[in-house]
Amino acid sequence: MPGIAPDVISHKLTISSAYKPVRQKRRSYDAERYEAMRTEVEKLQTIGFIREATYPVWLANSVMVRKSTGGWRMCQDYTDLNKACPKDSFPLPRIDQLVDATAGHELLSFMDAYSGYNQIFMHPPDSEHTAFITDKGLYCYNVMPFGLKNAGATYQRLVNKIFAGYIGNIMEVYVDDMLVKSRTAEDHLQNLSIMFGILKEYRMRLNPKKCAFGVSSGKFLGFMISQRGIEANPEKIKAIIDMERPKTTKDIQSLTGRVAALTRFISKATDKCVPFFKALKGGKRDITWTAECDNAFQALKNYMSKAPLLSKPLPGEILYLYLSVSGTAVSSVLIRKPEKAELPIFYVSKELQSAELWYPPLEQLALALVVSARRLRPYFQAHGIKVLTNQPLRQVLQKPEISGRLIKWAIELGEFDIQFVPRPAEKGQVVADFISELTPATLQPTSEAITETILPDQPGAERLDT
Repeated sequence: MPGIAPDVISHKLTISSAYKPVRQKRRSYDAERYEAMRTEVEKLQTIGFIREATYPVWLANSVMVRKSTGGWRMCQDYTDLNKACPKDSFPLPRIDQLVDATAGHELLSFMDAYSGYNQIFMHPPDSEHTAFITDKGLYCYNVMPFGLKNAGATYQRLVNKIFAGYIGNIMEVYVDDMLVKSRTAEDHLQNLSIMFGILKEYRMRLNPKKCAFGVSSGKFLGFMISQRGIEANPEKIKAIIDMERPKTTKDIQSLTGRVAALTRFISKATDKCVPFFKALKGGKRDITWTAECDNAFQALKNYMSKAPLLSKPLPGEILYLYLSVSGTAVSSVLIRKPEKAELPIFYVSKELQSAELWYPPLEQLALALVVSARRLRPYFQAHGIKVLTNQPLRQVLQKPEISGRLIKWAIELGEFDIQFVPRPAEKGQVVADFISELTPATLQPTSEAITETILPDQPGAERLDT
C-alpha cells in the first residue's frame, strides 16, 4: 500500500487520561445499508486501509451517508474519541489570504490528493483506537481516516513540511487542496515539474478526476480565481437567486447562511439582511413575511446577479477604506485605486449589538474602523491604509479621554499605518452604498463631552499617530 512514509509523518492520538474509553452500542440498519457497508469494508481491507481489530478499548459505529450520486459513503462516528483528544492548534492558512495570493496569475493548476487523509499512516499504537463495528466484525484503520478531530491539522503539517520553500511562491496549499500558479506558460511547466518531483519523492498520489492543469481560471477554496481577480462561486450565487421565498425560520436561517458565505462580495451585507433578522424575532417556526422582507429579498437577488469582481492588492500598495454607519450596522469597503479607478478588495459588515446601538455616531464610526482592522488585519499589516472620511475620526481617537473604549481602540489601531484623508467628491459604482458615512438614523444628539473634545477636520492627510 503506497503512502507517506511514517518517518515523515503519522497521525497520533493524544487521548486525555481524564476520559474513560467508550464502546458505542451497535446500531441497526436496513439491508441496503448493510450491503453497502460490507462492500466498502471489503474494498478497504483489500487495499490495506483497514484490518480486523481485537479487544479494542474504543469502539465507534459505522454510519452510512447517502451520496449525491445515489450511492453510499461509510463514515465512522468518532464523537466520543474526539472528545477525549485535545485540539491540535497547528494553524491552518487564512482562506482569504490564499485566494488573494492566487488571483492575478496567467496559468493555474488545481490538484486534489487521492483520498488525501488515507495517504497518512496511523501511529501504530493508536491504530486500534479507531476501531469501528459492522455486522461482520470489528475493524480499525491502518491509515488516518476522515472524521478524526485533528486530521486536518496533521495533513496541513505534512504539506507545509514537504512543500516548504514553495508555498507562497509557486504554490498555495490548504490541507488537501493544492494549486500551482505561474506568471507565464514557461514558468508553469517548470513549476509543475518541481511539484511533481516532490509528490514522487514523498509518494503522494493525486486524483486525476479532480485535477485541472494549465488553465486560466478555476475554483479554489470556494472562490473563482482568474488573472482578472476574484469572483464569487457561481453555484453559491445561484443558490440565492433560485431560492424561493422563505416560509419558516429554518428557511431564513438557510438564506442568511448563504449570504454569510459571500459577505466578502456583498456591500453592507448586514443592512441588506435586517428585514430577515426582524422576521426571526419571536422564535416561532412560521414567520411573518412582510413587504419589507420581500423587497429586501428581491434586492439581494438583484445584487447577487451582478456581484462585483474583487481585486488583488499589489505588494506595498496604499489601500483605501470607506466607512459607513447605519442605525443597525457598521460597514466598510477596502479598495485600491490604480489609475484613479476604484476597485473593491473586501466588503465588511457587522451588526450593532446591545450597547453599541447607543454609542454616539462618531464612536460608531470609530467602531467601524476597528471592526475593519480586525477583520482585515493582514491587509492593515502589509499596507498603508488611507481612511476616506469627512468626519473628525483622527481627533476622536487622539483625544480618547471621554471613553475608555476609545483608549483601547486607539492603542489597538496604533500598530497600523493609518492616515485620514477627505472623501473625494466623485465616487465609483463599487462604493455607491458608502456615499454617506452617517445615515439619518445615526444622527442622534451627542453628549457635551463629545462636543467639547472633537475638533474640526483639518485639510489633507492626517496620521493617527501624529
